[in-house]
Amino acid sequence: MTHPYFVDAPYPRVLAHRGLTVDDAIAENSYASVAAAQRAGVTYVESDCHLTRDGEVVLFHDADLRRVTGDPRRIVDVELAELTALMEDRGGLITLRTALEAFPALRFNLDVKAPGAADAVGVLVAGHGERVLVTSFADARRRAAVESAARHAPPGAVPPATSAGRETIARVIWGLIARSPRLVASSLAGIDALQVPERQGPVRVVTPRLIEAAHAHGVEVHVWTVNDPADMRRLVGMGVDGVVTDRADVALDTLGPASNQP
Repeated sequence: MTHPYFVDAPYPRVLAHRGLTVDDAIAENSYASVAAAQRAGVTYVESDCHLTRDGEVVLFHDADLRRVTGDPRRIVDVELAELTALMEDRGGLITLRTALEAFPALRFNLDVKAPGAADAVGVLVAGHGERVLVTSFADARRRAAVESAARHAPPGAVPPATSAGRETIARVIWGLIARSPRLVASSLAGIDALQVPERQGPVRVVTPRLIEAAHAHGVEVHVWTVNDPADMRRLVGMGVDGVVTDRADVALDTLGPASNQP
């Protein structure tokens, strides 16, 4: 059964990678970048979750502040109030709580970056499962967030969708190489999407066999990070269901009028 995250939503999927930033003064994963993505017309925003010293989940990719603010400290060592001040002239800090409340029409694709953030992410998304997908490179962290959401969900709430971590993706690929339908099926059980790069070094990850296997089990395939219009068209032509892109505005124009059906 298709998860509500994908129902009544534009297809192919355009996931705005860390929001949309076309101005160097605006940082990725900032309030302004999420707002810009919404103004551009996207439905899906991809973002990342870290935990501040005082326990607030913030949308931030790196474990430290060096690249975005020039401050070398780790996010886990900085309290929310100070981090808010540091981001004031970079588009504004946005917490996960604020993102869910301030942008009710958006669907969020959340990568849990910090091990300590998994439980807190689950608590916050528990009542928003129909418009949240939870993922992580670490499958254990992904599962921890999904399990936390289940524990804290109100009665009748939909659990969040989930995308496979590295270990699961590796098992799927090995199952295809070994021609083991059983391994592929068991690896994809409970998974709603495979979110992968087209290549990992010299190895091609996205292949017709991977796409076919995923679709046979009701799993979507999203490719990151795709910024070239020709690549967007080529990948969608191969059968992928969506692209994660820094230029969601370009992707929306390139992929043309969206449908609501795969």
